[in-house]
Amino acid sequence: MESNSSQESDLPLSRILGIETSCDETAAAVVEDGRNILSNVVASQVELHAQFGGIFPEVASREHIKKIYSIVDQALKDAHLALTDLDGIAVTRGPGLPGALVVGINMAKGLALSSGLPILGVNHLEGHLYSSWLQREEDAPPGYPTFPLLALIVSGGHTELVLMRDHLDYQRLGGTLDDAAGEAFDKVARLLDLGFPGGPAIQAEAEKGNPEAFDFPRAWLGGSRDFSFSGLKTAVLREVRRLEEEGGPLPTADIAASFQEAVVDVLVTKTIDAADEYKAEEILISGGVSANQSLRQTIRSASEVPVHIPPLFLCTDNAAMIAGAGCYRYCAGWRDTLDMDAAPTWPLSEL
Repeated sequence: MESNSSQESDLPLSRILGIETSCDETAAAVVEDGRNILSNVVASQVELHAQFGGIFPEVASREHIKKIYSIVDQALKDAHLALTDLDGIAVTRGPGLPGALVVGINMAKGLALSSGLPILGVNHLEGHLYSSWLQREEDAPPGYPTFPLLALIVSGGHTELVLMRDHLDYQRLGGTLDDAAGEAFDKVARLLDLGFPGGPAIQAEAEKGNPEAFDFPRAWLGGSRDFSFSGLKTAVLREVRRLEEEGGPLPTADIAASFQEAVVDVLVTKTIDAADEYKAEEILISGGVSANQSLRQTIRSASEVPVHIPPLFLCTDNAAMIAGAGCYRYCAGWRDTLDMDAAPTWPLSEL
């Protein structure tokens, strides 16, 4: 079910600069009132890391250093604002790659020190949640989520179910026990020689295949709210090896489609079950894997409550989501000090 709810911003006027360098995107953005995207600049390193078949942390850090100043400058120019026009600076503190996080944090500290603006350390997963409250001026206003809501954060490094009863209020219901969904996509894409990143590659290949060609396992974990995709990944590996031993062309499209079907089945079923149990008014899906069309279509068809999924440009890592979450933290009185350090394994439940 699509959401059609809408509301005005419930925040006082605030303009926050967001900085995001948790992985392989160097990003900066300015968001007003936790809603309106005034600028959103992202420099992706996907092509650079594709040659390694995955993220190379040292390379990511060096690229952030090369690009961070120009990206922040462009975000301010696009918003037609100077630092003196802002109310605060939000930066991803974690979770993420330690070296990459430090680049963004040091940039934010330098700007805060020179301008006197407050600095706000934002949890990357919290940023993904708040991507559903954002809009660009040229877009039709989205239906903003209402509470309580059940959120599924699904990305390369994270698969978590979170209950939100209000802004900045998170209860973790479950998460990945091994491979996150996005990580499983990357590994299976590499196994099938489809390239990196795995999510878009698997989706494109799956569109040509039969999702019922292979009966890959689903890890239901006895009704637990947790997720596990390592067994599914291993099952795909064994099937590929068996088919290769038999000779003949590998049915890559059918394998991709069947794998994707198994992942989506688990994600959708567990999310809807949790939403029912906790009587959530709405469902929110966010993170890089939320760009997957099969996931988007399946959960919207299966859910009896409204489903919020950000537009594609806000699904992958970006700084607008960090600035958006930063607006809510700023208005709630949250402030960090200049001795704030990176938190590479910072769980959302600690907020």
